[in-house]
Amino acid sequence: MTKHWVAPRFGGSEVLEYVDTEVAPPGPGEVTIDVRAAGMNPADTKHTRQGDPSDLPIPVGYEVAGVLSALGPGTEIASGGGAVGDEVLAFRIAGGWAERVTVPAADVFAKPARLGFAEAANLLLAGATAADMMRVTRTEGRDTIVVHGASGAVGVALLQLLRPLGARVIGTASERTADTVRRHGGEWVAYGDGLEARIRSLAPAGVDVALDCVGSDEAVDVSLALVADRSRIVTIAAPGRAEQDGFTAIGGAQPESKAFRDAVRQRLVDLAAAGQLTVPVARTFPLADARAAAELLESGHPGGKLALVP
Repeated sequence: MTKHWVAPRFGGSEVLEYVDTEVAPPGPGEVTIDVRAAGMNPADTKHTRQGDPSDLPIPVGYEVAGVLSALGPGTEIASGGGAVGDEVLAFRIAGGWAERVTVPAADVFAKPARLGFAEAANLLLAGATAADMMRVTRTEGRDTIVVHGASGAVGVALLQLLRPLGARVIGTASERTADTVRRHGGEWVAYGDGLEARIRSLAPAGVDVALDCVGSDEAVDVSLALVADRSRIVTIAAPGRAEQDGFTAIGGAQPESKAFRDAVRQRLVDLAAAGQLTVPVARTFPLADARAAAELLESGHPGGKLALVP
């Protein structure tokens, strides 16, 4: 028996329970991972809040890093090969907040040696989301881009993915996290009253693209005011405003986004292996303290990525 976290009923962190479970041995096309760190994302508890009652209890956690402990017959991981004892990361899986998981080998990749387990466990959801935002807005090196929430997990990934393009990136964030934006190649601007005017003063020639990781009315209103072409505005946090105002909202469950995010995983792993994509981890928690960690995550102010360590 191993421990894992589930939502036995719909709700947020308050409904989570730490339970014993049997982990099935891997069949063909599957591997078992002894988890060394489980990534934490807002989506982890967002998807436990509603759904089909027949899906209960819902296993929690989309990404992990750990060590292969078993492989199904004739099975290789997505990046090729794989043997017991290899260090790996996995995304998109179900039930990652656990001591051990059996998952499809197609979702498992060799862990870059330069990444610790906590960093590796938080690489792919944020990175794939950032890459998807760039895809739908057709970002180019000649663009001037505003990233709302540039010091958060997806924002930092965006800054790093945009940097090699040579695009000019203006990142909104609090003064407390201004250095994070600058360190990753963005021009920091404080959010709050007067944001539109501050951005216009930095970019008098205009803004081509707005990438919203926040979902606030301020972020949306400023994006609409600055960017003439609404097909070059995207949000991951304000779907209602996107529908109302005629711009794009994306999510990992959308078929086109899901296919793209799955396809881009190896490229993101390769960038991390080359030192071109890093993951700032603010804090780790014992796996048994996942509920407290999730409460911090839900507060909206975790200060960086969080990880659960069995």
